[in-house]
Amino acid sequence: MPIRIVDLTDADAFALVPPCADPGFDHRSCDYWEDADRGSKAARASWFADAPASSSPSSAPRDANPFAPPPKASANPFAPGGGPADNPFAPSRPAGAAPNPFARDDDPFADNPFAPTRAASARPGAEAPRKLQLLGRGLGVFGSYAKVLLVDDAPAAYAQFGPLSAYPRAQRTRELYPQLPDAPLPAVITCIATTREARRQGHALRLAEAVCDDLAGRGFSAIEAYPENGARPDATSAATVEFWRQLGFVVAVDDERYPVLRREL
Repeated sequence: MPIRIVDLTDADAFALVPPCADPGFDHRSCDYWEDADRGSKAARASWFADAPASSSPSSAPRDANPFAPPPKASANPFAPGGGPADNPFAPSRPAGAAPNPFARDDDPFADNPFAPTRAASARPGAEAPRKLQLLGRGLGVFGSYAKVLLVDDAPAAYAQFGPLSAYPRAQRTRELYPQLPDAPLPAVITCIATTREARRQGHALRLAEAVCDDLAGRGFSAIEAYPENGARPDATSAATVEFWRQLGFVVAVDDERYPVLRREL
């Protein structure tokens, strides 16, 4: 049967996200890795369909950076909006331009008022499902954050990944192990799963390998994954140690509960 892999960059691709094997969880509403304090893998029906901004579980505006700390009062009387990070001399961004949630790490020119303004990239609007908005925030900086593997045009596997800066829970896990290298920081694969019907056919391995190839092409020199030992197969989002070893990952931290698997590219 024909197999193809689709990057999740718009609503049409988002509609292909397959269900989790355990119906209590759902990829379409999971923010477990994006929110280190309140993130959940649970199925939340209100996240599955388009909804107005007021239905967001967060009080922050949907265009705000979900990973940034709340703004503080500014001591700069000339700073527009009162934020300490505002540059009063920076040219205003064009209407519809997407904020760069990873500017400090990935864009050395983001705070340069003399740098040319980058063209706005297409990204999900405020009416899009909440999970799609989370996956779309870095499109203009990093590219896609998720892929779906289709078998004969039927969704069979899902993977989520990205720069470490996009996933606070991964950063928190990593902080537990000072022996891990600080530079260069790795990309991470936070989720890899197949549907119950597609189990044991190699689809997850094929999709994870495609993600590794993609991340290597984007310039990353290492990838990490953080499986949970002892978790039920349908409850873990990061597979198992044995799964990652098949893909050339090695155990970087041999923790009894939360090991770290790493692959140099």
